[in-house]
Amino acid sequence: MPSLSFSHLTFSWPDGTSVLRDMSGSVDGSLSALVGTNGTGKTTLLRLLAGDLTPDSGSIQRPAHVAYVPQDVALDSAMRADAAMGLAPKRAALRAIESGDVDPAHFDVLGDDWDVEERAVATLASLGLPDGTLDRTVGELSGGEITRLALAAALWERPDVLLLDEPTNNLDEAAVAFVMGALERRSQPTLVVSHDRRVLRRVTAVGELRRGSLRWFGGTIDDYEAAIQAEREQALAELSNAKTHVAKQHRELRVHVEGAGKRQRDGERRARQAGMPKIMMGGMKRKAQVTQARVTAIHEDRLGEARERLEAAQAAADRDREIRVDVPESAVPSRREVAHLECRIATGVHVTAQVQGPERIVLTGSNGSGKTTLLRTLLGERAPLEGHAHLSVPGGYLPQRLDILAPDLTVAENVRARAQGASPHEVREGIAKFLFRGAAGDAPAAQLSGGERLRAALATVLLARPAPQLLVLDEPTNNLDFASRAHLLEALQGFHGALIVVSHDAEFVAALAPTRHWRLEADRFYDEIGATP
Repeated sequence: MPSLSFSHLTFSWPDGTSVLRDMSGSVDGSLSALVGTNGTGKTTLLRLLAGDLTPDSGSIQRPAHVAYVPQDVALDSAMRADAAMGLAPKRAALRAIESGDVDPAHFDVLGDDWDVEERAVATLASLGLPDGTLDRTVGELSGGEITRLALAAALWERPDVLLLDEPTNNLDEAAVAFVMGALERRSQPTLVVSHDRRVLRRVTAVGELRRGSLRWFGGTIDDYEAAIQAEREQALAELSNAKTHVAKQHRELRVHVEGAGKRQRDGERRARQAGMPKIMMGGMKRKAQVTQARVTAIHEDRLGEARERLEAAQAAADRDREIRVDVPESAVPSRREVAHLECRIATGVHVTAQVQGPERIVLTGSNGSGKTTLLRTLLGERAPLEGHAHLSVPGGYLPQRLDILAPDLTVAENVRARAQGASPHEVREGIAKFLFRGAAGDAPAAQLSGGERLRAALATVLLARPAPQLLVLDEPTNNLDFASRAHLLEALQGFHGALIVVSHDAEFVAALAPTRHWRLEADRFYDEIGATP
């Protein structure tokens, strides 16, 4: 079986920021996953392995064909799906031959791929994409369909190693099932960067990227978390012991210093009482001082070692940084009308709905059903085909693709652009709660990792002025690590405004305890009070 290996891999960004340090490993076996907190370099590692980036040092041994699908698939909206899969020339040649054109050039292009269309349709079908997809343009596809089209293009090439970055973002349960089925049928190695537990519960190994180093754990995400929890419990015990040891060494040093001073004073008093010559007293004092300095140095070394052990134990116990979202004042009275829709949206579905007070609404529907269109209509970003959509309070919107960030502006500048009137100090204080402290706030949005972009976009929405009283989140847990996801959930539970969330993350949705469920199907809209998706 082909494999991809790398040894002593080191990589830093042009500004000197270190990402990977002396990393070695391999991608082999069947289906494995790479996890780690946002910003640790998971995407960077995939791009290095794919050949998109060049390491500062180290080597990579690749098989003949490595395919890579990034988390943000960028395809020309006017491009047809068959062109995205690289099949347009072969399909054109096949059509020409079928119409009676015997130009040898057509046969050269087609080669032996007489069943190219049947195999392409089968590949698309294996990912849940319907007949006719090959003739659709990228602009006609939903975000989830574009992701699956990019994966279909990679699978079509039958690569020796397949590298995928968050391949299930924006996918509903049915689409995830299709994707995982296709990946599990592969016999060649596949490495997936993912925070999606639906994926992580079906892998055979989990690699953790942390502080520039990579460790592998056999089994699924549950096995990995059990091993990490055992390590954490041990680290907490060592932390407690280290704190006790530091306190002990500090007491012993203080007792020694205080005792040495008292002994020196007592010795000098006895020497004066005995009439000892000053020259002898001076010699004894110097000798005592040397001895005291030596013993003090020993105690200080012990205290220093104890503190180093404490710092190491603290670092091991405090595994993950977490975002702490401080939502601005956004309370909505319970009887206040937040939004009202009585319209037909661009997909043709008629929607009658009202948002009143601090409701918690979950919007569900299959990929391509029009969820994002409904959200943009509600927020006034897209006009309905007929009827009206009225928003009565300030709204904040976090889109799937996080395209609210200006790529050439820094994190602080993006936030400041929407927080008119906020002082630089207030902006810095605000973004620090999203883990953008110091120089991290000066990073251009274009250089951020997927998880960092989400945190920056979330900061831009929540720190806006006026503060949002309706918060609309479209797949908010995409690219978010487990710790940040938990704290995002806590922040949303404490948010006092109205909330509308689109998410295929069933555990996340259940934890929100929604008060209302909006459901979109191909031609109908359902508004179910108190329903759980």
